[in-house]
Amino acid sequence: MFSSPLYPYTGQFHEQAGGHRMHYLDEGPSDAQPVVMVHGNPTWSFYYRRLVEDLKPDFRCLVPDHIGMGLSDRPDDASYDYTLSQRLEDLGHWLDAVEPNRPVDLIVHDWGGAIGLSWAVRNIERVRRVVILNTWAFNIPPDEHLPRSLRFARTRLGSFLIQRFNAFSGLAVRMATERKLDREVARAMTGPYRQGVDSRLATLRFVQDIPLSPEDPAWDVLAETERRLPLLADKPVLFQWGAKDFVFDDRVLDIWREKLPGKPIRYYADAGHYVLEDAHESIVPAVRAWLTEAD
Repeated sequence: MFSSPLYPYTGQFHEQAGGHRMHYLDEGPSDAQPVVMVHGNPTWSFYYRRLVEDLKPDFRCLVPDHIGMGLSDRPDDASYDYTLSQRLEDLGHWLDAVEPNRPVDLIVHDWGGAIGLSWAVRNIERVRRVVILNTWAFNIPPDEHLPRSLRFARTRLGSFLIQRFNAFSGLAVRMATERKLDREVARAMTGPYRQGVDSRLATLRFVQDIPLSPEDPAWDVLAETERRLPLLADKPVLFQWGAKDFVFDDRVLDIWREKLPGKPIRYYADAGHYVLEDAHESIVPAVRAWLTEAD
């Protein structure tokens, strides 16, 4: 089991319907307003550590690791369906167990946006506030293309390098930030995926699950999410956006402006894809202020 002095938490485990254990953090008073933070690929709950530390005196911080990632179980393809629809089901199953009654605040990033916002628009009465870090929750427009790095990751050679040599997680800590990560931070970010070939299956399957056409399994899930996004119009939604993201760039932000017009955007010109690493000094207090505003 991976450990780091930067991650001084004793996590909990939730058993999913298929029997696999989802690891999650549950920090802060159990009766406080719940804040659910959903990570993407190839990060894990460690990504949200600074928000957890700041918010846990006054909020219940609930931060899951997706199955196959972080400190959760590592099933093989025969026993787990590594698809967006399964991720959505997992998130709902866990939330039904840990916070079945109270509306939650939701913070999402990367694939966590597709998963968390897909859950949110299907359970809109269970959502209080939303913070969106560089992510998407709609299908790629016909005139857009995957970044070159993601296209390569879906090739046979790219797939081999991801699973055999931890290429996706390893390269992400170099490419996803504008400031160089401290050695211990980079080590912790990639740590759960340095435990052998099986520890990296989920990072590969996430890349392969990006829908490029209606024939891909995740396409219909995101199409339905996109159709329901207007349900978020009546909710307080705050964008925290890194301008130098090599995946979710300004073109994606422009789509968000069309989908959710008028929502406040904090734009960080010198932050990359791991926006919470590059701009945490600004983002953490801004999120706290946003969550504590009167409804």
